[in-house]
Amino acid sequence: MESITIALITATGSILASIITVVSVIITSNKNNAAVDAKLDKQQAVIETKIEELTREVREHNNFARRMPVVEEKIAVANHRIDDLEEEAKRRRDAG
Repeated sequence: MESITIALITATGSILASIITVVSVIITSNKNNAAVDAKLDKQQAVIETKIEELTREVREHNNFARRMPVVEEKIAVANHRIDDLEEEAKRRRDAG
């Protein structure tokens, strides 16, 4: 009977130690998961900020790209007017 009691006490101690170990592992795992989640949230915020900045830059570039043909056309018209004025000035010098 004494050996059965000792065996039960030993088994109970082993079970309690196992339960304490499992609870410790669960607590540690939850803390680590929370830390990883916090890091991921921070990285996600950084990525979203970078995407917003890149989106702004793309829109700015697209606006510039839309305006360039208009600017090029105005430059072409201005160059043509300059050529006309230079020809007129040359004709006046030659005539005068």
